[in-house]
Amino acid sequence: MSEQFPTTPSHHDQLEDEITFSQLIHPLLQNWKLLLSAPLVAGGLGYACSFLITPTFVATTTFLPPQQQQSAAASALASLGSLAGLAGGAAGMKTPADQMVALMQSVTVSDKIIDKFRLTEAYETKYRVDARKKLDERVQISLGKKDGLINVTVEDTDPKRAADIANQFVLELRALNAKLALTEAQQRRVFFEKQWQESRQKLIDAQVSLEQSGFNSGALNADPKSAAEAYARTKAELTATEIKLRALRTTLANSTPEVQALSTTLEALRQRLSDQELTVGKNSERQTDYVSRYREFRYQETLFELMAKQYELAKVDEGREGALIQVVDVAEAAELKHKPKRSIITILTALGAGLALSAWLIGRGLIRLQSR
Repeated sequence: MSEQFPTTPSHHDQLEDEITFSQLIHPLLQNWKLLLSAPLVAGGLGYACSFLITPTFVATTTFLPPQQQQSAAASALASLGSLAGLAGGAAGMKTPADQMVALMQSVTVSDKIIDKFRLTEAYETKYRVDARKKLDERVQISLGKKDGLINVTVEDTDPKRAADIANQFVLELRALNAKLALTEAQQRRVFFEKQWQESRQKLIDAQVSLEQSGFNSGALNADPKSAAEAYARTKAELTATEIKLRALRTTLANSTPEVQALSTTLEALRQRLSDQELTVGKNSERQTDYVSRYREFRYQETLFELMAKQYELAKVDEGREGALIQVVDVAEAAELKHKPKRSIITILTALGAGLALSAWLIGRGLIRLQSR
């Protein structure tokens, strides 16, 4: 049998067993005056250095985003009930509020803000991309999950500039929203606005052409007013119906009752116009240049009135959808600074100095114990 000899503990193990709590805090008790005075001095220095930091101010503007009505496609999807879950992509659709936040975070809006307030000079940057990064760091755009309001918070060294930038974001959003057709009503408004402008220019051209045609006895015999107005009215209604049908087909299928009813009306107008053209052709010898131009003028005038009516209706629908951005709280220049927090800087500096000094004293005491 082999003898088992007791193992002797190492010097390190003996030292660990011998170190007690009283020995550990003994250096702290010996230097308690230093532990009290050093953090106070460090805190005072931190408080003094906080005055070297440029103060910053915060301004916030809050507004209600456009409330879009439910579209026909969304209503049809909602009517499916539990089957609506099959359309997985619909769950990820962005709301109008999400679109507004994305628009304000766009490069277009940022560049408008940078140019208006000369932020390249204010931020002391050489390139626009650097000014854009600093602007993004100082601007926070958030959407409230409960109230649905959008908050634009701007931090700047100038309290007035911070408030002006926050309010300018709303103005730039309104301008950008007016140029973009985001909703179905806005798309119709843009479409009929273009048609209205084209019709107005054609009406002006037809009026100038009519004034240059002159007047003669053949025009008197042809009675242009009675001969042209019916034809012009029918042709204008036909053109307006074609345009309306084209606009309707952008949102509805051909099998819907609205599209089919409008298609039937269009065919009836074409037949009426064809009959009137045959009547005019029989009396072609009596037609004069003035009559033709007068008929064109009446056609363009009637078409212009129809397009103007459709354009106004589209604008009413757009307003009904809630396309206006309603400001709840306008940003104002802050009276108190946001940063630096001198009290927090003072406390953290004092605590940091106290902890660092305590660790150093304990470490020095352990080294002295090991050296014995």
